[in-house]
Amino acid sequence: MKEKLLQKFEEIFGDTEGAKVYFAPGRVNLIGEHTDYNGGHVFPCALTIGTYGVARKREDKKLRFFSMNFENLGVIESTVDDLKPHKEAGWTNYPKGVMWAFGERGMQVTNGMDLMLFGNIPNGSGLSSSASVEVLTGSILRDMYGFEASNQDLALIGQFSENNFNGVNCGIMDQFAIAMGKKDNAIFLDTSNLQFEYAPIQLKGAKIVISCSNKKRGLGDSKYNERRSECETALAELQQVIGINTLGDLSEEQFELYKTAIKDEVRQKRAKHAVYENQRTIQAVEALKKDDIEKFGQLMNASHVSLRDDYEVTGVELDTLVEEAWKIDGVIGSRMTGAGFGGCTVSIVKDEAIDSFIEKVGAAYLKKIGYAADFYVVEIGDGPVIL
Repeated sequence: MKEKLLQKFEEIFGDTEGAKVYFAPGRVNLIGEHTDYNGGHVFPCALTIGTYGVARKREDKKLRFFSMNFENLGVIESTVDDLKPHKEAGWTNYPKGVMWAFGERGMQVTNGMDLMLFGNIPNGSGLSSSASVEVLTGSILRDMYGFEASNQDLALIGQFSENNFNGVNCGIMDQFAIAMGKKDNAIFLDTSNLQFEYAPIQLKGAKIVISCSNKKRGLGDSKYNERRSECETALAELQQVIGINTLGDLSEEQFELYKTAIKDEVRQKRAKHAVYENQRTIQAVEALKKDDIEKFGQLMNASHVSLRDDYEVTGVELDTLVEEAWKIDGVIGSRMTGAGFGGCTVSIVKDEAIDSFIEKVGAAYLKKIGYAADFYVVEIGDGPVIL
């Protein structure tokens, strides 16, 4: 892979002198969806698929970007003096946003660079290609400039750039899972204070299968920001009657006791999901520690039902993938993952059932939706590296 990338870089930028190859993973969240901006727990892991970057520092201020995933766009030029979001700049707003965010932290990017990217995360799949690009860019800048930044800093800088440069109100989960990834472990993260622990994932005789709906969605223009504001309003209403900082502070019992403070039925449902999903995530990690993978699967299934009925972020594509998965012997659990409205599902499937899972779910999906889904049997990998 490394040789191939350097060869392409040479083809685009003339030579490879001074160029280095970097990698940052994608991520999948096993359980704990739409809890990360509600002060709850999440349970993501880094994947062995992700984003590769070949980068070299320039003497001048010119930025030259090229993506092997969008070859038709050619080389996109910019400059470090113009670190502002431009609609026509497309995907380059993500690396530029990170350069800007480093500058906001007093780490000025003074020289330009040549940067070529290649991602093997399916585009628009919800496996966090944007956060992968952000963490990748952060680790390139850290290496290139000798900036003092821990992997946790890279996560926070990536989130800051996505919120403030790209205008997407994402929580911390994606960037954190990617920057802090550890092989064969998921990260049990409390998003209210960034305390976390690694939890080994030992799926004896089973694998994680990601089903990509191939329904494209854009986070910024999806209902993501709307859900976020519904939860913020619900929280403000609850704070009139109970001293909490986030929805994640509530147990299910407390929520049931105080929920009438939320004046709107829809907001009640949104808040209920945030509270109950947080508790499910805590229970799921407990189940894993006891090696109770069946219980973990049941909690994944319950998570999907809540995302479908209370949070209303699934849609016919994701529901079809999950409901067809539930019909198959050997599926331990299945749910949508990511922001929703398209993207992917994550399933834990027994080894002997994987082939029939892909065949049957794929056929049912094609018949109902009219186009095909893609399936990836994935492994849990490490965080960002220099290759």
